[in-house]
Amino acid sequence: MQPEPTKILAVDDVEENLTALEALLADEGVTLIKARSGMQALELLLVEDVALALLDVQMPGMDGFELAELMRGTERTRRVPIIFLTAVATDERRQFRGYESGAIDYLFKPVDPHILRHKVALFVELFQQRQELARERDSHAAALARIQAHGDNSPLAIVEIDAQRHVVAWSKGAERLFGWRAAEVAGFGASELKWLDDSQRGDFAGLMDEMIAGTVPRTNRLLRFHTAEGLTLDCECYCSALRDAAGRLFSISLQILDVTERKRAEATQKLLIGELNHRVKNTLASVQAIATQTLRHSSGPSDFAPTFIGRIHALASAHSLLSGETWQAARLGDLIEGQVTIGAIDGERFHWNGPEVDLRPEPALHLALVLHELVTNAHKYGALSAPAGRVELEWRLTNDQLVLDWRERGGPPVEPPSRRGFGTALIERSLRSDGGSAQPHYGPEGMGWTLTLPYASSPCLRKKARPAPREQGASGSDGKAHLGGRRLLLIEDEPLVAFELAATLEDAGGHIVGQAATVADALALIDQAECDLVLLDGNLQGEGVEQVARVLANRAMPFLFVSGYGRDHLPEAFDAVPVIEKPFKVADLIDAIAKLAVPATQG
Repeated sequence: MQPEPTKILAVDDVEENLTALEALLADEGVTLIKARSGMQALELLLVEDVALALLDVQMPGMDGFELAELMRGTERTRRVPIIFLTAVATDERRQFRGYESGAIDYLFKPVDPHILRHKVALFVELFQQRQELARERDSHAAALARIQAHGDNSPLAIVEIDAQRHVVAWSKGAERLFGWRAAEVAGFGASELKWLDDSQRGDFAGLMDEMIAGTVPRTNRLLRFHTAEGLTLDCECYCSALRDAAGRLFSISLQILDVTERKRAEATQKLLIGELNHRVKNTLASVQAIATQTLRHSSGPSDFAPTFIGRIHALASAHSLLSGETWQAARLGDLIEGQVTIGAIDGERFHWNGPEVDLRPEPALHLALVLHELVTNAHKYGALSAPAGRVELEWRLTNDQLVLDWRERGGPPVEPPSRRGFGTALIERSLRSDGGSAQPHYGPEGMGWTLTLPYASSPCLRKKARPAPREQGASGSDGKAHLGGRRLLLIEDEPLVAFELAATLEDAGGHIVGQAATVADALALIDQAECDLVLLDGNLQGEGVEQVARVLANRAMPFLFVSGYGRDHLPEAFDAVPVIEKPFKVADLIDAIAKLAVPATQG
């Protein structure tokens, strides 16, 4: 942007004199502001910035001397240079009065054009230099203000320390972070403040030594500080030494970021990853042991498959209960209801009663397997193998012990077995690992067990609505439904699970028309494939499936979720869509598809 032209004030009561001055200075690149009186000149000076004032001495009313004195008495015009122009010879006394009024020179009329141009050019240059300095000053002040504002609003605490290790700057961020005001710490030695943790003082002093000596110009350290209230903070400290061209130290800048919450989150994440690794490996080891022992005590594949799958479902049901409570505890009543909900036992023939008891994770998992074994044995050999048989389970808390009484009635007489099977061993060893015991009872009225577990109070869980017991054979197929050539689209990202699903559905008479493992592939496949039903995983390679579910709903394509997630973690807008939870029961999956999908002959 071009600077405005420099302005000069000329005051004379004779218009011809003003015209002559304007012509004389026309080539000097200045703008001449003309006034015919002292009063008019003062009015112009209120709104105009001038580099020089050329004043006639003798004017009617207010003469040049009076005008100069008034200009010197006002802050706005005090520093404007004044040159008197006069046609009257004057004595030294009048000249002294002119200088006392603030004049810097006298020029006598007729004015020498060369002298006037030279003096005007000099004062114009000085005025322009002052203007440039003022602009630079304002620019620097604005830049410093912006830096100050950024520093004050920054989440970083900015602290500056001089070569003598005294605090010379303490930002608003430092005040917010540590609690001391700048005035309270200015001039103090950095080590004198109670902000450093005792364990960090040696490291901090060594760091200052290195930076003052110049061996470390900049670095990043993790240091521990304390606030004025005594709170401990873990901070990342970004340090840099500021030096002049000669290498002399100006100061050491510390930019301090509070990472206390991040460090806690990292520690928690590490703990959770370790815990997850531990639980996954323990679960896999449990599955391995269940598979091995079930196979060892099975008469063949027809006996192995339902027994093994039942035990896996019991373990999965307990995991779901614990996951819903963030692995704090599981309610004993919920573990029992889980057996009814998954159809392991008929709720009409099973009665249970006892106080509300919350179990910690490991005993809950073990007891879930124990309950499943008791139910399985009752179906195979006990009361539930007879049409009129019933099972009762009661529990009580006695002397820091949880005691459970399992009683079977109306079944065949039982006698002590000649050898202990895997189910009995699993029941006894599972409880023994938690410091408990399992005592069987054999009699003509039926099988019985007395189970004990040490009990300490667990986190109190919120009460939940009890799930409705599963109706046996509600689908009308009892797991024997045939899919009758229904065209099925399989969207699953885990290859082994997809392979198992495809094989299971084809064995049941279904026809797999396409498979997808990502959201993008699923959307493309939906556009192309013609199908009667879609099986949709709850998550595809870390990406949610809400978009896929919305497309299916918009096209009125029947679908169900087959997922390891519970209902709470699936898209909220599709609560009416059926969910088959992994690990799934084949009968439940086939029944759900047969109930939901339109038969292929009607498609």
